[in-house]
Parts: sequence; structure tokens; C-alpha cells
Amino acid sequence: MNNLETGLGRQGSDYGKSDPRPKRDVEFSQAENVYCIRYENINSAGRLFGGQLISWIDEIAGAVAMRHTGLNVTTACIDNLTFKRGAYLNDRVVLLARMTYVGRTSCEVRVDSYIEDKDGFRRVINRAFLTFVAVNESGKPIPIPYGLDVKSVSEMARWDGALLRRENRVSRKTIGF
Repeated sequence: MNNLETGLGRQGSDYGKSDPRPKRDVEFSQAENVYCIRYENINSAGRLFGGQLISWIDEIAGAVAMRHTGLNVTTACIDNLTFKRGAYLNDRVVLLARMTYVGRTSCEVRVDSYIEDKDGFRRVINRAFLTFVAVNESGKPIPIPYGLDVKSVSEMARWDGALLRRENRVSRKTIGF
């Protein structure tokens, strides 16, 4: 029997099922934003500034984290920011953000960025994973009051991926990276 059949993912994860906190599901905090690329958003090569896209990603991911936790959060890490293709003047950029993991004081949000054509067909241009930490007025980490209700196989896979990225961050921190 494999981990998915037993309900246990990576490292014996129970996808937050043993977490005693009240749960919010992925749809509770999911968000989508649409931007039309204008002249002020493009670089000298005629493509969307990478920094502009990163700003939009951080903004929507922060909104998802705040919506899920009900707390102030701060960006702790941006993982796996991968530019797959460019976006150009007058393109519609769609950002879809959803919670993938909730720990004690931190959580992870996945943001997929797309170019959407006039027929509504979307092509991926970027994927990013952002870690947020819930903080008090002094900027100190505080417990997140809500766990994540992981329901579907795809949500379980995202949870497992988040655990792997978390392990990688901890490993990099221990070697001083």
C-alpha cells in the first residue's frame, strides 16, 4: 500500500488531519487577478518587467495568506520562481493563487501566472511558491489559528510538494545558504 492509499503523504504526513485547529479549505482563500500589460509595465525588449510580475505575485499571494490566516503576514521566502515565457504589450496576465500548506506560524501559497487570449485560453508564463509568516504588531511570529482542509488528490500533491520545499529551505539554512 502506498502513501496516497493510506492517506499519508511524504514523511508520514496526514495532510493536516491531526491538526486540532479549525480548518479552512483551499477555496476559502483562493484569489485571481487580471492585469492588462501597459507601456509602463514593459522593459526595453518589449516584454513585461520581471520585477513587475514578481510584485503582482507577492501582492496576490499575501492577500491569500492574510485571507486564510486572518492575520498580518510577511513574505519570508519566494521559491521556484520560474519564468517560462514572456508577456507583451496588451497581453492579459492572469494570476491564480491558492494555499498549499499551513504550518504552525508559516504557510505556503502557490501562484500560477498565465497569458489569457481573447477566447479565454491560458498559457502558463510563471509559477511561484511563496512562504509567509504570521506576525504580531512587533513583527514577531505568531501561531496561525486555522489549519488547511486538504481534500483532493491534487491538493495532497501540493501539500507534499510544500513539505519538500520546506525541507529544502531548512537544509539550505543549516548550510548557511
